[in-house]
Amino acid sequence: MPTIRPISDLKNKSNEISKYVRNSSEPVFITKDGKGEMVVMSITHYNQMQKRLELFSKLAAAETQRASGNKGRTLNSVMKDIKRKIRA
Repeated sequence: MPTIRPISDLKNKSNEISKYVRNSSEPVFITKDGKGEMVVMSITHYNQMQKRLELFSKLAAAETQRASGNKGRTLNSVMKDIKRKIRA
């Protein structure tokens, strides 16, 4: 179940929100006048999400290349690159 807080909590309870997003790795949805305004998440969770998006983008590009007849790279070559990026 998502955590939803009013925008006033950013000012009045920022430490509580910060602790929650760090410990839970879940975002907090902030509302203003009863409507969604923004999302607050830990930098760790944000970075993980960005890495996933980058991977999905690369997979989509690979699918497009494959559909156009490009045979691509060997699995061994790809796995070496993935392992190097994970360590970075």
